[in-house]
Amino acid sequence: MKKILTTLALAFTIVSANAQYENTTIQIGQKAPDLAYQSPDGKAMKLSEINKGRYVLLDFWASWCGPCRASNPGLVKMYKEYASKKFKDAKNGFTVVSFSLDMQKERWKAAIEKDGLLWPYHMSDLNPTQWQSAACPVYGIQYIPQAFLLDPNGKVLGKYMRAEEAESDIKKYVQ
Repeated sequence: MKKILTTLALAFTIVSANAQYENTTIQIGQKAPDLAYQSPDGKAMKLSEINKGRYVLLDFWASWCGPCRASNPGLVKMYKEYASKKFKDAKNGFTVVSFSLDMQKERWKAAIEKDGLLWPYHMSDLNPTQWQSAACPVYGIQYIPQAFLLDPNGKVLGKYMRAEEAESDIKKYVQ
């Protein structure tokens, strides 16, 4: 019973904090800060290269984050819906880039597999202090999940508390 009450109290605190927090670091219309990190397989990835000519939904999450994992099915559904569509002014269409605040590569990889995060763009710095990831202050990340929609030129079109909230904006750019 004590575990249940503690879990509920923690969940309430997180939801309350998220409801009151607005990310003011990133502004709509600004150029998205670049991220250059490794994939779970050690491949170097750069957000600006992935973003060229395509809309990108940049999703911040972690395997240990309950709300992130709960929103992943909606994100997967949205990716499946839009990844193969044609988009205005985006010859390369749409994709998702996931940035993880995980500390352990194996847990990160297992969560990607278990949640069916089938897009090819996953990156992290696997920082041992999670919130000290170099990407957090650049994007103003103080809670997760959190997402940003980028246009094919790298400008921020929207910011969201959960990635699936971006769907109404994504629909605007489908041909």
